[in-house]
Amino acid sequence: MSELAHPAWPLLAGAAVAAVAPLPVRRLVALLAPLVALVLAWRLPDGAAVGGALMGLPLIALRADALARVFAIVFALAAGLGALYGLEPARQRLLAAGLAAAAAAEGIVLAGDWVTLYLAWETLAVASFVLVTDGRTARAWRSALGYLLVHALGGALLLAGVVWHLASGGDPRIGPLALDGPGWLVLLAFAVNAAVPPLHAWLTDAYPESSPAGTVLLSAFATKAAVYALLRVFAGQEVLVWAGTAMALYGVVYAVLATDIRRLLAYHIVSQVGYMVAGAGIGTALAVNGAAAHAFCHIIYKALLLMGAGAVVHATGRGRLPDLGGLAPHMPATLALYMVGALSISGAPLLNGFVSKSLVLAAAEATHRDTAYWLLTLASVGTFLSTGLKLPWFTFGGAPAARPAAALPRPMLAAMTLAAALCLLLGVAPGLLYALLPFPVAYAPYTAGHVLESLQILAGTTLAFLLLKETLHGAASRTLDVDVLYRAAGRLLRDGLAPALARVADAAEALSYALVARQLPAPDFRLGVPIGYAVLITLLTLGLTLLAW
Repeated sequence: MSELAHPAWPLLAGAAVAAVAPLPVRRLVALLAPLVALVLAWRLPDGAAVGGALMGLPLIALRADALARVFAIVFALAAGLGALYGLEPARQRLLAAGLAAAAAAEGIVLAGDWVTLYLAWETLAVASFVLVTDGRTARAWRSALGYLLVHALGGALLLAGVVWHLASGGDPRIGPLALDGPGWLVLLAFAVNAAVPPLHAWLTDAYPESSPAGTVLLSAFATKAAVYALLRVFAGQEVLVWAGTAMALYGVVYAVLATDIRRLLAYHIVSQVGYMVAGAGIGTALAVNGAAAHAFCHIIYKALLLMGAGAVVHATGRGRLPDLGGLAPHMPATLALYMVGALSISGAPLLNGFVSKSLVLAAAEATHRDTAYWLLTLASVGTFLSTGLKLPWFTFGGAPAARPAAALPRPMLAAMTLAAALCLLLGVAPGLLYALLPFPVAYAPYTAGHVLESLQILAGTTLAFLLLKETLHGAASRTLDVDVLYRAAGRLLRDGLAPALARVADAAEALSYALVARQLPAPDFRLGVPIGYAVLITLLTLGLTLLAW
């Protein structure tokens, strides 16, 4: 029965039920499936392994150790928080895709071989595509298509790297790779999912276009699954130190410029994942612990931040700072809970971001990477400036606004309260988190120097904001990012190169037919019974999918 101990199974079963079940059953399953997955993930023993073989290659669907288990636990938590937040109206598409994405993320972190990893990787991309479409707007569909195309490229890179690695006699079981030919392809695939600039625009374009609950679920899985993969396969690669440092600063700069509240928070996903990527690059036990701990904490406080922003969108129908303001009297609970997340991501003492981010910084300092240490510390200033000051000031501050048209459902507030409680619990009792990490932790976050440094950063940033706040409000505009280059290249391909290639292909096809036509039997286009069955099954599958949407 050990095969049933995989945390992905209850999530997959929950996704299948949620796609077709009536509303009461759907809501029950959406909460029960993550709870069962959490229990299974928590109970996974080190060294547990379940698998078989396919054409001589081992398939290891479950390989558990401390690194995999900490990610499996937090993915189950994220699925539960996201499902609770989206329990009203509990749409089939949202809950089914969210549970499927969580199952795929569990499959990635517990995979013991490259083939299983690839299958789970592609499943996560498809489930996330469906989550983006839950925004139910034309922009959401366009962003979802872009998301799918980018992740199809990432999946192709991963498949090519894996095939090259196996064809070269590499170990089919997942382990560290050198940065040779196949290693670079796999690293690029992981970088796509980790949203390493300039491969990040899919995230900031797609996540804000989903529904509020869809954005919460999206934020948890793809980038953190990629962080796990980097820790598992490329820990200690120096290129990741500087890629992560650049991410931390890049995301912060664009967050300061952003005026859409969910896009602002999406840029902070890029920034915070940068700390994790840098930790993977440093590669010491302290750094790996820091990257894993920060991924765990980030999933929780980022969910809380996006829940707060989503609550504003749900209540007002607006999400741009120039259109908001004065909401504090009408949404005091949302403001208070949001600020817990904002202080957490900013590294305020007594909250979870303080005890996780400091592990990465301590690892950079211990390995004498002074430039990376100071640049990552500088990114903390921009984090508090945009997330802890700019967004709440221009969203909730100012003269009282008209009462929002929609009240918040109770599940939304319950999910936010639970996430805030977890931020506080892990902040005041970091030993609970440290006990889950891959290596023993001797680091003490609550030293006088560390606490004083954090408070000085927060106080100095607050003073700078008060002096500059009028320049930070921003107009109703959209900041250009590298996605404009992708779109320009796409238009060039569509309008220029693609027609020429099509003409060459048509000519080659005509020539091929002319050369072999006399040797081919006359084609028979009658629809055979087996093909008819295949078409019928395809149509039924499509119908079930449309019903779920």
